[in-house]
Amino acid sequence: MPDTHTSDLPVTLDDIKAAAEVLDGQIVHTPMNKSRTLSSITGAEVWVKFENQQFTAAFKERGALNRLSKLTDDQKKRGVIAASAGNHSQGVAYHARRLGIPATIVMAKTTPFSKVEHTRSHGARVLLEGLIFDEAKSYAMEVCERDNLTFLHPFDDPDIIAGQGTIALEMLEANPELDTLVVPIGGGGLISGIAIAAKALKPEIKIIGVEAAMYPCMHAALRGETPKTGGATIAEGIAVKEAG
Repeated sequence: MPDTHTSDLPVTLDDIKAAAEVLDGQIVHTPMNKSRTLSSITGAEVWVKFENQQFTAAFKERGALNRLSKLTDDQKKRGVIAASAGNHSQGVAYHARRLGIPATIVMAKTTPFSKVEHTRSHGARVLLEGLIFDEAKSYAMEVCERDNLTFLHPFDDPDIIAGQGTIALEMLEANPELDTLVVPIGGGGLISGIAIAAKALKPEIKIIGVEAAMYPCMHAALRGETPKTGGATIAEGIAVKEAG
């Protein structure tokens, strides 16, 4: 049977601190700088965390590496599979190659060519299926079952969430005076990890999530509604129909 690794246990601050130890020296401790432009526009003091300075140019490799580090020897030998709009796939492919783990990535046919090629360049087998993430994920699960692989979910996984939460540790270490964090939402892994860590360290801090107007899956989920999603968007990385 394929492995999917789901858990009903909540992710804790200790999990996120443990993830930070796993990632130490293997990912970039990215800078956080004050944006004069955004500060001027908003009238607030705006700081930006530059996760685009990771090797794969995205925060996703934090969760990917943390999850890969938890695989058994048998799982590593059989290989892993992931579905992604691009950034998670690159993180999985890059660190899987570093660790000698075979990786298969399923991406939507609408994924930017550069992301597809970068993923292939990291040594992964890339399969293109569907027009959006959810369709690519469904096919990935079929391949996972057929080939007896371990599925690495891009957001609905406690180890992924813990890895992404390390961003909040770094942000509050760099600037303990932060009072609000604005976080993009696709499936919800990033904001979940950040909120858990930030609220544990500073309960009064505000967390604001932002998602694409045509893919308001988390907005709908929090209200118990069925999201109305669809359409092309330049924010293809967060074009997710169903939140985690």
